[in-house]
Amino acid sequence: MVPEGKKLVIVESPAKAKTIGKYLGDDYEVMASVGHVRDLAQPKELPAELKKTSLGRFAVDVDNGFEPYYVTTERGRKTVSELKKAAKGAPEIYLATDEDREGEAIAWHLLELLKPKVPVKRMVFHEITADSIRSATSDTRDVDIALVDAQETRRIVDRLYGFEVSPVLWRRVSGAKSAGRVQSPALRLIVDRELERRAFVPAVYSDVKATVETTGGESFVASVARLDGTRVATGRDFSSEGELKDGVRLIDPGVATALVDSLEAPGSTLEVAAIDPKPYTRRPAAPFTTSTLQQEAGRKLRFSAQQTMSVAQGLYENGYITYMRTDSVSLSQQAISAARTQAKQMFGASSVPDSPRLYKGKSQNAQEAHEAVRPAGEAFKSPDDLSGVLRPDELKLYELIWRRTVASQMVDAKGQTVTVTLGAADVEVEGSPVTVELTASGTVLFERGFLQAYEESNDDDKDDEGKSAVLPQMEQGELLGVTDVSAKAHETQPPARFTEASLVKALEERGIGRPSTYASIISTIIDRGYVSRRGSAMIPQWIAFPVTRLLQERFSELVDYQFTAELEEDLDRIARGEYSRQEWLKRFYFGDDDHRGLKDVALLATEEIDTRELNTIAITDTISLRVGKYSPFLETLDADTGEVRRVNLPPELAPDELTPQKAQELIDAPPVEDRVLGVDPESQREVVAKNGRFGPYVSEVIPEDEEAATSGKKKTAVKPKTASLFQAMEIETIDLDTALKLLSLPREVGPDPESGEMITAQNGRYGPYLKKGTDTRSLDSEDLIFDIDMEGALARFAEPKYGGRRQTPPLKTLEVDSNTGKAITVKNGRFGPYVTDGETNVTVPRGIDPAAIDQETAERMLAEKRAKGPAPKRTAKKPAAKKTAAKKTPVKKPAATKTTSPTTTVKKAATKKAGVKTGAKSGNPSSKDEG
Repeated sequence: MVPEGKKLVIVESPAKAKTIGKYLGDDYEVMASVGHVRDLAQPKELPAELKKTSLGRFAVDVDNGFEPYYVTTERGRKTVSELKKAAKGAPEIYLATDEDREGEAIAWHLLELLKPKVPVKRMVFHEITADSIRSATSDTRDVDIALVDAQETRRIVDRLYGFEVSPVLWRRVSGAKSAGRVQSPALRLIVDRELERRAFVPAVYSDVKATVETTGGESFVASVARLDGTRVATGRDFSSEGELKDGVRLIDPGVATALVDSLEAPGSTLEVAAIDPKPYTRRPAAPFTTSTLQQEAGRKLRFSAQQTMSVAQGLYENGYITYMRTDSVSLSQQAISAARTQAKQMFGASSVPDSPRLYKGKSQNAQEAHEAVRPAGEAFKSPDDLSGVLRPDELKLYELIWRRTVASQMVDAKGQTVTVTLGAADVEVEGSPVTVELTASGTVLFERGFLQAYEESNDDDKDDEGKSAVLPQMEQGELLGVTDVSAKAHETQPPARFTEASLVKALEERGIGRPSTYASIISTIIDRGYVSRRGSAMIPQWIAFPVTRLLQERFSELVDYQFTAELEEDLDRIARGEYSRQEWLKRFYFGDDDHRGLKDVALLATEEIDTRELNTIAITDTISLRVGKYSPFLETLDADTGEVRRVNLPPELAPDELTPQKAQELIDAPPVEDRVLGVDPESQREVVAKNGRFGPYVSEVIPEDEEAATSGKKKTAVKPKTASLFQAMEIETIDLDTALKLLSLPREVGPDPESGEMITAQNGRYGPYLKKGTDTRSLDSEDLIFDIDMEGALARFAEPKYGGRRQTPPLKTLEVDSNTGKAITVKNGRFGPYVTDGETNVTVPRGIDPAAIDQETAERMLAEKRAKGPAPKRTAKKPAAKKTAAKKTPVKKPAATKTTSPTTTVKKAATKKAGVKTGAKSGNPSSKDEG
């Protein structure tokens, strides 16, 4: 219970509660809800009497206003109990959750569950500083039911989408995990890009560069730009089919050689034909939004979107930056003043313009905070001030935000861009004289302006090529000497794969999802096995192709980029109170005269689907790729035997690398035959070594007469002995004696002198171990399975089961993690190889050689694991609690009324009865149903 007279403030996180508590003083008690305390029920959690109603399928009553059925989470029960006790002695309660849809929904759920009898105030702020928090206590409002409706609508849409669409995938694409409202269009972007790469036809072109020298002895490089007045082709002049556009001239290797020979001939000169100066002005980028912060942190710091949001959350909760989920680029007057003051202190009074810079974004999202991401407070702390206070990764991100904010209030960078044209007449090319023009460009900055503090990165570094070059002084008509000429052949490149930064940019440009959900979207498609990373590139797995194809063919509107963007706009309209939640959901699910609803779309999607054809991708006229249950494989019809031949794909082969030539090479490769090792002298059965789905192994061969003798007995058919090869063994070199030893496992070491139980040594899923009854001990190496004796086995069992195991040397030792300052090693554990810094452990994904993990990869893996946070503990649900929540009588919520006011009274909130709504979402804006 809160001490008598103390006001209760409820926030989401303990870290936030601790920081706010310092600012509010002894008159307030600050507690955390730890995210959402209620969640939309799973259908299996519904009481038996409700499972047969219209609530039964989705835990959403689609026939009665789409009322959701909430249940209090296991963790939420304890939290709510503690909050109720705390609220008993409080004269006032402040709901101080985040100022967005999720935060508003958390506040409403708390209000419904606590049922306070004292005044309740909605307290909002966008930064956690002393002034901001104290000010927020006196400038409160009521819970905004329109925002709650928007969050609830989004949650219900994700449930309906996931439960209607995902089962279609499961039945038609083997291994498919799920579909999602935002996840699926994001996956489509990545798949479409890979299809572009597969269809891309490379073209070859050359460029010619000359190093020239002025009469003053200064040198610079110029490139051949025109031949006889026709512009020379560059990589941008070719289509994706490798065709050259009209109006440009290709420099092929022959022409390039002729140009080099002519231009570097003794006494060759070039005349300065034109000098074209133009003023250069560059404005600073706007302060960070959620999206641009994720993009820049990805480019500059190599942070994943999830890592960026996790680190930013910590900076916000500890009072170092403003709220990090925002579409706004505007700054408050306080922030503008702080940025201008800091710029003047660092770079002088001339570094800021006379008037403050004002930025305006395109978004009108009611769900977002109303200021850009910036350092908190009325006077920004410099990165130097926080060195040693923040962790290395926190300091890096803070400095990025600080520099961007300060730079946004500084003057433009100004200078001059000069383009020089050099001419040479009657140059001999393939027996004909041509006029050659070369150009060189350079930019000279007279005023660096904001670039002193910050320069924005670009996904395509080529755009900035040559801009920083400085050209020497020249005069028109001046003759320049040629000191060197070179030609270089280039091949056009396919469109670059998406990185996390470029995917975030693409999602934002198309209006897909919200920036606050991008991190969870990317994590979902990776965790589901639809996408993998190679360095920073995101590569779709083969299963993503039939998944995306099915969705495009059967649910075309749902993965349409424009439809997805319009859906987000509709959620914003609901958040502004302009659209009824029930009306919108009814149209979305049931449809109307002009629109087919999700229910009918999902029903029709299951009709007449050729599963084999869906999971087949034609590579050539005779070779197809099949997405199988376990892995993709190539399939072709052998022209000689008429038999179907199947070849597994190398797991490291990316989809765009499977060219027709590569496919034919894999098909033509000699098949891996079973290697006959000899005959087992005891059973007289042949022993062979094979390559299987789970790696190499040895096996007995059951003779045909033995098979025939047992063919009619279903349960007594002879099964061959099999055993996996040890990691140190090779299928090409294993001999019969070793194979027989493997097939004889488990090996009996001997009976325990005390208990009499037999001790065996064997190889298991997680490595070699000893077993005595139900007790086990791991062995340090596979060789010990055959070598350990009774004395060694008893010594091992005498050691503690956990913690007493002998330490094996790490597989690889890396440098100190730049984010945490802890040493990184790659080790082999019970569940396979893993990366660790002594505190955080990350399993090395299957198919990746632990020895190939470098410093950057290890740091990224650890950072992403830390960003996910600890795995939730699995606890059994309490049936009694479910029944208690379920006994509340469902009450139909009245239709939302339009209002011009952005706020709605708490009294109105109470009309959402807790009988039907008895729980909420888990803090993550991306629905688990969607994932």
